[in-house]
Amino acid sequence: MKIDIPGRDNFELKNIVFDYNGTIAIDGKLISGVSESINSLSQDFDFYVITADTYGTVEKELENTNCKVITIGKDSQDICKLDFIKQLGSNTTLSVGNGRNDMLMLKESILGIAILQDEGLCTQTMLNSDILVKSIKDVFSFLGDKNRLIATMRN
Repeated sequence: MKIDIPGRDNFELKNIVFDYNGTIAIDGKLISGVSESINSLSQDFDFYVITADTYGTVEKELENTNCKVITIGKDSQDICKLDFIKQLGSNTTLSVGNGRNDMLMLKESILGIAILQDEGLCTQTMLNSDILVKSIKDVFSFLGDKNRLIATMRN
């Protein structure tokens, strides 16, 4: 998706990176509609879910979803997520998260979206993001209609 935001450089989104718990899942269970939304947009974007898989459910929950699951260790999760964004290419990657371990990932991405759902949101993560949303469905709305994203980000 090519995006021209008035007052900002033009860019192209290719990769979407989601944190798992608190972002697309609550207590290890995928939020209703997430799999279908990813699958419907998977021709336009490459989707990744990066997680320490606290509940051990990510593979089962995302079994029929067009995304690649990246499992990281329990230590230095913020650095692992940051390194993954750099490896993908931060200038073509949008990332979404809510925890302290998502802060660097959101800051490094061309667009970082902080999400405030049932698990809460680390305030430092929010301050290092470009956009704050109340639901994962809002993120899919941005991806489905770039005019919503432009309206939020323009000068």
